[in-house]
Amino acid sequence: MIQESAASTSASPLGFVAINHIRIREDYRPRFEELFGTRAKAIDRMPGFREMEVLRPAKADDPYLVISRWESEDAFRAWVGSPEFLEGHKRGFADLAAAKARGEEAPMHSDFQTYEVLTR
Repeated sequence: MIQESAASTSASPLGFVAINHIRIREDYRPRFEELFGTRAKAIDRMPGFREMEVLRPAKADDPYLVISRWESEDAFRAWVGSPEFLEGHKRGFADLAAAKARGEEAPMHSDFQTYEVLTR
């Protein structure tokens, strides 16, 4: 779920960062890493997108982090509401739907947090 930023609504000249904390079931880790390794790169086409990193946790119980950097919060919000967002996430969404159809626990859970860049 995307949470509203607690920071002011004025744009930071240094940009905006969204961090998705994704908790993965142990058996789903290889599939999750495959999804990012073969990603559609739809986010790369979005105006205002700067870069993305996917970080694997050192401890299995910790979440993966997906860090995306943007020119502005507006650019990030446009991504979340775009057809490119759906394109970039369709395989993961299909995995979630398949687990639900089988009556299984979701293989991953995510929590977005957003930030204005204060300093570099």
